[in-house]
Amino acid sequence: MIREIPLLLLAGVLAFGQPNRNNNARPSGPGAATHLLNLLKQEVKPNQTMQDIKTIWETDRYFTFPKFEETARNVAAMMKRAGMEDVEIGNPPADGVTQGGWWTLPLAWDIKTGTLEIVDPSVPAELRVLADYQKVPTSIGMWSGPTPRGGVDTEIVLVNGSLEGLDLKGKLVLGSRGAKTDLARAGALGIVSDNTENPNLIDERGWVNSFGDNGWSFTRGSAPLVCFSITPRGSQTLRALLKKGPVKVRANVDSRYYSGVYPYITGVIRGTDGANAEEVLSLGHLYEQGAHDNATGFSAILSAAETVNRLIKEGKLPRPKRSIRILGMGECYGTMYYLEHNLERTKRTIAAMCIDSPAGLQNLAGTEYTWILNPHSAKSYVDSLALRLAAEYYPTVGRPWHSIEHRSSTDNYLGDPSIGIPTVMPNAGYGVLAHHNSADTPATIDPKSERDLIVMNAAYTYFIAAAGPAEKRWMAELALTRGYGQVAAAAEKTLDEISIANDAGTLSRLLFMGRERVTYSLDRETQAVKSAWNLEDGVAALRSFAESQKARVDRMAQDRAAALGLPKIQPFVPARNLEAEKIIVKRKRMGTITMDNLPREQRDNFPVSSFWGVPTSALYWCDGKRNLAEVIRLTNLEMGPQQMDFVAYFKFLQKQGYVEFVP
Repeated sequence: MIREIPLLLLAGVLAFGQPNRNNNARPSGPGAATHLLNLLKQEVKPNQTMQDIKTIWETDRYFTFPKFEETARNVAAMMKRAGMEDVEIGNPPADGVTQGGWWTLPLAWDIKTGTLEIVDPSVPAELRVLADYQKVPTSIGMWSGPTPRGGVDTEIVLVNGSLEGLDLKGKLVLGSRGAKTDLARAGALGIVSDNTENPNLIDERGWVNSFGDNGWSFTRGSAPLVCFSITPRGSQTLRALLKKGPVKVRANVDSRYYSGVYPYITGVIRGTDGANAEEVLSLGHLYEQGAHDNATGFSAILSAAETVNRLIKEGKLPRPKRSIRILGMGECYGTMYYLEHNLERTKRTIAAMCIDSPAGLQNLAGTEYTWILNPHSAKSYVDSLALRLAAEYYPTVGRPWHSIEHRSSTDNYLGDPSIGIPTVMPNAGYGVLAHHNSADTPATIDPKSERDLIVMNAAYTYFIAAAGPAEKRWMAELALTRGYGQVAAAAEKTLDEISIANDAGTLSRLLFMGRERVTYSLDRETQAVKSAWNLEDGVAALRSFAESQKARVDRMAQDRAAALGLPKIQPFVPARNLEAEKIIVKRKRMGTITMDNLPREQRDNFPVSSFWGVPTSALYWCDGKRNLAEVIRLTNLEMGPQQMDFVAYFKFLQKQGYVEFVP
C-alpha cells in the first residue's frame, strides 16, 4: 500500500540514482585487458553462433514444455561440442507449486492444435482464419486452456469497462487480458488478445506469455481460460464487424496442463584451481519464442566459452585460475531454482554477466549496446571493469555505447545481496521493435552485433577468471577512478540545485542533502574498490576528496545565502522515524518477492518486488542488521525521495511470512 508520509529528504530533489556520467571515450592508452580484447576480436567466429541461434529458435518458438526439453538436449550437445566439462541437464519440477526463492515454478503445458476462424458474418477467405498455432505459434497464448474436444462455436464480445450485466458465459472476450480472473468468474471461455508492442507490424502478432492469475507464470490453480493472439489486421477486421453486429467464431484448442520439468543446462571450463575453484558465471535464458529474445543471448555466451576454450587448447591463452561456467535456463524461475539448489557453487561464484539482448541490424537506430550496472547495495569492481572493456572495444568496431544505473526485468538480479554475485548486463534494441512478437526471427539478427556480444562476454569472464594480484589491483584502480567521478557528480548535482535556490529553507535542505549524497557516494564507491583489492591508500585519498566535495557544497550554500541577503545556513535536521528505528528486517529466502502464491485481492494494494523498483531497492538494503530507518535512508538516496509507507509495507511482508523482524 502506498501512502502519503512526510519525506525524510528534500521534497522535489531528483533521484540520485540517475544514469552514470561515464566518460565513454576510448582510453588514451592500452591497459591490462587490451591484448585479450584484440585477440578475441580476431578469433571470434559468429557463423557457428548464427546456426546455434536458428537451432534453438526452431524448437523454442513453439514454447511448449516438451519442446523445452528438446531444446535442453540440443543445447547440452552444443556445450559438449564447445568442449565444456561436466555438462549437466537439471530438471526443476514444472508443477506450479515448487518454489525457487519466492518464484513459483510454472505448471508444464503442451498443445497440439489451436485455431480461431470467423464463421458469421461471411468474410473473404484471407480474413477468415484469425489464428492457427501450427502455422504461427504465437497465435496461441502460452498456457492457453483447451476448448471442448473438437472445438466450439461461440461469440466474440468486446468489453469496454465493467463486466457487470454482461453475458460472457462460454464466450471469447476481445481485448486486454488484465481482468483474467474476473472473466473466469463470469464464465468466459477465454480471451482474444490483440495486444502488441508494435502495432505497425500489421500482419504479425504479440506473444502472450504472462497468463497466471497471481503473477507472470501459470501456477496450479490458475484459471484455464482459452487464449488466442491475433494480428493488428485481424483486430481491425473483428472490431469493424462487431460495430455492425454479433460475430460468431469457431475456436478449437487441444492443450493440456501436467506436472513436468523446466530444464536448465550448465557446463564449465575448468580452472587450474580444480573442482572447487571460484567461478565466473554467464547466464542467458532459453524457452522463448523469439530469436533475439533470447536465442541470441545464450548463443553468444556459448560462443564466447567455445572461443576461450579453443584459445586455451591452442596455447594462445593460459588456462585461468578460476572456472568459467555458463548456464541456460528458464528466465528467473529456472535461475532462482538453480541458485537455491546449488548453494555451494553459488557461494563460489564471484561475478556474472547476464545476456538478454537483441542483436539488431547495426544500420538501424537504437541497436547500440547499453550496459546495465549493479544496484547500489551491490556496488562492485565489475561495473568499472565492464565499462573499461566497452570503452576499449566498441570504438574499434565503430559502435556507440552507453551505460545506465541498475534496472532488472530479467536475470541480472544476481547482485542482490541475498545472492551476492555482482552482475552486469548488455542490452540493445531490435531496430524494428519485435519484442515478444512473431516478427522476432533469425533473419533480423546481425552477425556483427552478435560478435560484439561474444567478444565482450569472453573478455569479461576470462579476465576475471584469470586475474592475479596485478589484475586485481588494476581493477581496484579502475573502480577508484570511477569513484572520484561518482563522488564529484554527487556534489555537482547539489551545487546545481543550490545555484537556483531562493530561500533559506531550500538552502538548508540542500546543505543537508549535499552532505548526504557525497557520504553515500563515498561509501558505495569504497565498497566497489574494496571488492577487488584492499586499496587502503587509495580509499583514504578518496575519503579526503569526498571531504573536499562536502566543503564545496558548504561554501556554495553560504555564498548563495549571502547573495540573497540571508543569515548563515544551518543544515536541515530530518525528523526521526522512531517506529522504523525499532524494526530490523531479515529476509527469509534469497531473491525478490513475487507474491505469486498470494491472490491479488489479499495483497492490500501493496506492490510486488519481482523486478527493479523502490520496493526491491529497499528489500536489497535489508541485511538483518540495518534498522528500517537506515534502509529507508539508503533507498531514498538510491532511488530519490519516496512517498511509500515503508513501515506498513514491511509489516505486511512480515504478516504474510515473506520476511521476519529481528529483535
